[in-house]
Amino acid sequence: MSKKFYMMIIAITLTFITAACDNNPEKEASSSGTNENVKEEQADSNESDDKNGNTEEAATEGPSLDELPQIPTDVDGLANQTPGPFANAENLWDMEQEVEEKMQKLGKMSENPTDEEYKKYLRYIYSLVAQDYPSPEDMIKKWEFASFGSPDLPDTKFHFKDNYNIEIVLDSSGSMANPASNGTRMDVAKKSINNFLSEVPNEANVSLRVYGHKGTGADNDKEMSCDSIEQVYGFEAYEEGKFQEALNQFQPKGWTPLADALTQAQDALKEFNPEKNTNLIYVVSDGIETCDGDPVEVAKSLSESNASPIINIIGFQTDAEAQKQLEEMAKVSGGIFASANNEEELQEEFDRAEEVLKAWKDWKDGAIRDLDAMEVDNSFDIMALHNDWSSTTLSVKNNMNRLSDIAENLGFYTLDQKQVLKEKIEQTMEGIEQAGDQLEKDLEELSKQKIEEAKKSVEDKFNKQTEN
Repeated sequence: MSKKFYMMIIAITLTFITAACDNNPEKEASSSGTNENVKEEQADSNESDDKNGNTEEAATEGPSLDELPQIPTDVDGLANQTPGPFANAENLWDMEQEVEEKMQKLGKMSENPTDEEYKKYLRYIYSLVAQDYPSPEDMIKKWEFASFGSPDLPDTKFHFKDNYNIEIVLDSSGSMANPASNGTRMDVAKKSINNFLSEVPNEANVSLRVYGHKGTGADNDKEMSCDSIEQVYGFEAYEEGKFQEALNQFQPKGWTPLADALTQAQDALKEFNPEKNTNLIYVVSDGIETCDGDPVEVAKSLSESNASPIINIIGFQTDAEAQKQLEEMAKVSGGIFASANNEEELQEEFDRAEEVLKAWKDWKDGAIRDLDAMEVDNSFDIMALHNDWSSTTLSVKNNMNRLSDIAENLGFYTLDQKQVLKEKIEQTMEGIEQAGDQLEKDLEELSKQKIEEAKKSVEDKFNKQTEN
C-alpha cells in the first residue's frame, strides 16, 4: 500500500465544541430558608413578630444582593470565575483576623434574616473561598495540539512542516527568585526547560529568550530592567553544554517586560516562513506585565503575524491577576494556557510538548495515528479533569463551611442561623458537583463522537483508494 495512501488516512483532529460544555444553564443556588433545626421557641417568636408586622429588616450594611456576583453552577461560569482571597487556604482558622476583616463588609446578620439576606451571605462567603477550576476548553485544545500534522486541520499553521523552530520565552524577573519545591522558581524552570530541549528531535532549531534579568525591582532600575530582553541561545540545534552555559548566564532580578519580549520573538521568527516551518513559542512566567506594555495585544498580533506561531503559555505559581492576563494571552492568540504550581506539574507540561514533537517525527516517517490509543488517552484526560473538578469543589465546600464556622464564632450570626446557611451551602455545592458530573459525560460523548467520525473517515478513504 502506498505511502501516499498512509498519508491520506492520518487521523483527523479533535476540535472543541463549546456547546458540548454549555448544556447546563446557569442557575442560582437558592433555598426556601426553612430550618428544621431552629429552636421551637425562636420559631414561635418569629411567627408572632410576623403576625404583628414587626419583622426586623436586615441590620447589615454594605452591598446589596444584586451587587454581589452570583455563584456560578455551570461549566463556563466555574471555569472563568476569579479565585477569592482565601482560595486554596489550608487552614482558615489560622486566618481568623483576616476573615473578620472581610466579614465586616456585610456586618452582623439581622435577628430574623430574610431569604435574600441568607443569599447575600452565601454569595459573599463563596466569593471569598472561590477557586480556579481547570478549563475544559484548554484540555480539548490539548487534544487538538496532540493532533498536529493531520491534513484535515483547517488552519495551516497546525500542519506539520519539514522544519520546526522552538522559542522559549522565560521570565527572569525578581519574583522568579521566590522559593519553589526544589530551589527557586527559576531553578525549577531551568531544569524543566533543559530536560525538555534535551529530548527534542535533532532537526529542531531551538531558542531561549529571557527578560527582566538585569537591574533590580527598584523604581530607579525600572527603565534598565524593562529593556533587558536577550536571546541567549539560538536559533540552532540543541547542544547540552552550550545551552547550559546560556542558562547559567542569568539570574532573576528585575521587572517584567513580557509584551516587549514577545515583540522581539515575533521579529526573530519573521525569517521562518510558515509554509515551510512550524513555529512554536513557549512562554514561562510567574507574573503580570510590569513595564507598561500590553502582552495580550502583542500575543494577538504575534499569532496573526507572518510567522504564524503556535503559542503555549505556562503560568508557574501565578497569582489570580497574573493568571488572568496569561489566560487572556492564550485566548486571543488561539494558544494553550496551562497552570503549574510545582516542579512536577511544570515538567508534565513540557513532557506533553515532548510527546507531541515525537508524534510529529513519527508522522513525518509515515506512521498512522492509532485512534484507539487516542480514545484511551482522551478518557484519562477526562478522568483527570473530573477528579480535579471534584477535588476543587470539595475544597471550596470545606472552606465555605469553615469560614461560616469562624464567622459564627466571631458573632456575625447565631448558631441557628449558621445551620440554615450551611444547608444552603450544601445545596449550592450539590449543584456545582452535578455540573462537574455532567461535564464528564459531555466530554466522553464528544470524544466518542469525534473518534467515530475519524474512524469512518479512515474507512471511507481506504474504500476510495482500493476502488481506484
